Amino acid sequence: MISFFICLGLLILSFFTYGKYVERVFSPTHAKTPAIRFSNGVDYVPMPLWRMVLVQLLNIAGLGPVFGAISGALWGPSVFLWITLGTIFAGAVHDFACGFLSLRHDGQSVAEITGIYLGPRVKMCMRIFSIVLLVMVGTVFAVGPANLLVFLFKGHAAQGSFLTNTYFWLALIFLYYFLATFLPIDKIIGRVYPLFGICLIVMALGVTGGMFAQGYNVPEITLQNLHPAHLPIWPLMFVTVACGAISGFHATQSPLMARCITSEYQSRQVFYGAMVMEGIIALIWAAAGCAIYEKTGGLMTGLQEMLKSGGQAGVVYDICLKTIGPLKLAGISFGLLFVMIGVIICPITSGDTAFRASRLVLADWFKVDQKPFLKRLRLSVPLLLAGIIISQLPYDVIWRYFSWSNQTLAMIVLWAATVYLHGKKQNYFITLIPAIFMTAVSSTYFLIAPECLHLPAYIAWPLGLILTTVLSTYFTTKMKKDK
Repeated sequence: MISFFICLGLLILSFFTYGKYVERVFSPTHAKTPAIRFSNGVDYVPMPLWRMVLVQLLNIAGLGPVFGAISGALWGPSVFLWITLGTIFAGAVHDFACGFLSLRHDGQSVAEITGIYLGPRVKMCMRIFSIVLLVMVGTVFAVGPANLLVFLFKGHAAQGSFLTNTYFWLALIFLYYFLATFLPIDKIIGRVYPLFGICLIVMALGVTGGMFAQGYNVPEITLQNLHPAHLPIWPLMFVTVACGAISGFHATQSPLMARCITSEYQSRQVFYGAMVMEGIIALIWAAAGCAIYEKTGGLMTGLQEMLKSGGQAGVVYDICLKTIGPLKLAGISFGLLFVMIGVIICPITSGDTAFRASRLVLADWFKVDQKPFLKRLRLSVPLLLAGIIISQLPYDVIWRYFSWSNQTLAMIVLWAATVYLHGKKQNYFITLIPAIFMTAVSSTYFLIAPECLHLPAYIAWPLGLILTTVLSTYFTTKMKKDK
């Protein structure tokens, strides 16, 4: 339990220490931001700081820090180290860098930003890559809540009821996505997101308090691999946790708030701060996964069995009932209430901004003015149709491809930020080191993962090192050529 509180303290402290240092390296100024210069009432809309922090948190914290952290707990409490150190030195730096660079480049999307620093070929790849990732994210964050809603209503609705039909819930979610994708950002997102952001924080605190109140013991950190199937920690855990430590998806979301920020000095609170909050949420759910379920021979067999029988949604439901469920008000279980708000509504509020961001990527790519209603509609409809088609694939397959593409996107953004800092003659090591690390993670995962090449570890690990060296050399050459 001591390890958990140390990690929690380090995450909180990092916002006031390392976050301050990162801010100083990027050197914000009092220049007018895109929200002021290009205000159009649709995407460029100035917002108050407190609202932007909560909106950014909801944008980035969907199922990732919950489902990913729970799955990561299969490897045991070693996941605490990755969530903590990954958030402080990689994830929060990544989010700050992308948001800040978007501020410096008129609120442009991640594909355009990486193209500026890594060249037109990377720009074209990133345009396609980011759109595919965003549509997958939006789909994952629709299918996940839909499955959980079906799970919740199975015991309360008549057999064959539309309430237990996944397609019914998917239709409702995609209808909401349709509205949120093209309406002005302050009409739905700016108004309801802060409320749900508060709910997400309260839910995490409730799980923490309930976990200790019910007498569950959070194990101390060990580097031992506790996965029942003995899957290697490297690099599988580093990709499985995904959004809880570092996420390329965040790079697609940060430009949304970069178009609303009124001062560059708000970047640390909005970007670095929101990622620290997400890291804390992921740490709490990973701790619950490690503490609540029985172990056999020291391995996380109880959690594995629960994941097999109920899936990630079932585990979330079970954890909430075991930690907060005993508390009731007017006969309503707090556990059930927090599941409804925290892991159904909140993922949906990340999915809608995923589709919104994909619309903006296309708009930046083809230089389409987004103020006219019909022009927004022409981009929104095809993207949502693609999401509906992808939603028919098995959920676990979508999640695995999302996780790898997510971390690969983060790798590219970190390299772009390194080129930027090198050109400004600032300390580029704060992005270079996590960039190399994430290059190794993505490369090795592509070689070893079942959904990719599925090579044995003794081949994948050395090949991953070679591929990391090749890619790092390529990006370093770009950095040295930068003017």
